[in-house]
Amino acid sequence: MKLVKEKITKREAIYYSHKMAQLSKALWKAIEKDWQNWIKPFQLNINEHHILWIAYHLKGASISEISKYGVMHVSTAFNFSKKMEERGLLQFSKRENDKRNTYVELTPEGNDLLESTLNEYDPDDNSVLKGVMPMTEMFGKLPEFLDLSALIKEIYGDEYMEILERSLENIEEEALVNEPTDLEKYKQKSQKSRSS
Repeated sequence: MKLVKEKITKREAIYYSHKMAQLSKALWKAIEKDWQNWIKPFQLNINEHHILWIAYHLKGASISEISKYGVMHVSTAFNFSKKMEERGLLQFSKRENDKRNTYVELTPEGNDLLESTLNEYDPDDNSVLKGVMPMTEMFGKLPEFLDLSALIKEIYGDEYMEILERSLENIEEEALVNEPTDLEKYKQKSQKSRSS
C-alpha cells in the first residue's frame, strides 16, 4: 500500500520527516535532561523511574506491558525491573490465570520512593514547562498537543492512549503528591537499606 506516495511528494515527505525528527530529538533531549536531574538524588535512572511509574499506574504490570507502555525493549524492561527487585523496590510474581508472563508490582519501599520523587518534583526546574509558559499566558492553559496525541495514537494504537489517559486521570484524582519530602532523610534510609 502506497498511500503516502499518493498524497504527498517525496520532497514533502523528506521535509516533514526531517522536521519531525529534529524537533522530536530536541524536545526529548530537554525532557531527558530535566527527568535525569529530577530523579538523580534518588539513585534512579529514567528507565527505572518509568518502570516504577508504569507499575504504579497499572497496579502491577507484566514485563510485556512495561515494554509496550514504556516504549523500551523487553530485555531493558526485564533487566531494570530485576535490578529494582534486588533493591527491594519491585516484586516479581506469576498470576494464577497467567503463568506465562512475569508481573512486577511496587513494594511498599518502591511506592514510597515513587511518591518521594513526585513530591520533590519542582516545576521551576523543568525547561519544557518554562518553554510553554509564554503559550500558556497567551492562551490561558497549557498546550494540549492534540496533533501529537493523534499521531501517537496512529502509531501505537488505542490501548497505548487509554493507558496514558488512565495515568493522567490517576494524577488528577489521587492525593499522591504531597508537600515536599525530606530528601536527606530519604537518602539516609536508602543508604541504610543498600548496606544491609
